[in-house]
Amino acid sequence: MERLYLMSIESFDELRQKLMSYKVGDFWVPIGGINKEDLDIPPVNTILLVGFHNAGKSSLVNLMYSVLGQSGLIPFAQTSSGNDCGYTTLTMEEHNVLRSTRSGFCIYDTRGFDYDRVDEALLELKEWMAPDGVHHKKLCSRQEDHVLVPMLNNELEDASSSMFIKRSVNCVMMVANAYEIYKSLKLDDFKPLDALKQLYCSSSLNKSNGNPILILTHGDKLSTEDRIDCRLKICKHLGTSETNGIYDIVCVTEYGLLADEYDPISAYSVTEAVYRSLLISDRAQLVKKTFKDWALFALSCLMCFIASIFACLAQLFNVLAQKHKGKLKW
Repeated sequence: MERLYLMSIESFDELRQKLMSYKVGDFWVPIGGINKEDLDIPPVNTILLVGFHNAGKSSLVNLMYSVLGQSGLIPFAQTSSGNDCGYTTLTMEEHNVLRSTRSGFCIYDTRGFDYDRVDEALLELKEWMAPDGVHHKKLCSRQEDHVLVPMLNNELEDASSSMFIKRSVNCVMMVANAYEIYKSLKLDDFKPLDALKQLYCSSSLNKSNGNPILILTHGDKLSTEDRIDCRLKICKHLGTSETNGIYDIVCVTEYGLLADEYDPISAYSVTEAVYRSLLISDRAQLVKKTFKDWALFALSCLMCFIASIFACLAQLFNVLAQKHKGKLKW
């Protein structure tokens, strides 16, 4: 914390200015003899927030607005604080946290997963990580939604329209409730931590950009010693570094309000987390497909089609041969 405090005083304004002027590809560096013109650069980079229910994803979005967009205490994303405890984000929400028409990135808030349905969470996460996996107002469906869907008729109509741009996810921030996990560990309940590990180590997240950025929230509810111990235990269980790519951020106070936007540690932490996400995103930009690539793809599809036809014919003749076995005369 002392390191962050010293860095935040000197570096926050500089880092925030880089984000304000950022355009997609600004943090890309030449590797392997590939020119920037050869990259398939999207209009904006997309950062996806994922995590379990009550992790604090929407509160984190509001903190980004407060720190980066200088919106003060105006909440842009609805949270469960001060609302019914059953409230949850039902559709994906795209946020321009800089509040700028020239912003080079967007943040996607998603619905929280259930600790008892990790397999369902992994399948949905795989869908989101597809090339055209997310768009604004995309419904995050669950098994129990037959009760909630009638309340969302207007939103579902918007979600089914073609007016929203589909975006490919460039980087993932995984948000975890440190207080909830540590409280469970004290009771020898490893379910929340094991569920987090399955999500964190998912092949959908680790196929290209490395591990997702880990954001620990609600740590202010713990003592300083427990907060450090919680961070160490989580990182050890996940097999990741305790100091690299992990941030302990206070999103809301005990009254459900945003943390002080002038708190230097919280402000710097969330700014650096976004900055790191953009570094990862630009490093993983894909190369444009050439005519040769498309030709090879078409040829491979054709060969697969021909192979499937021969496989069907082989199966058909095998069935006929078994049916007429012993009836053939030579």
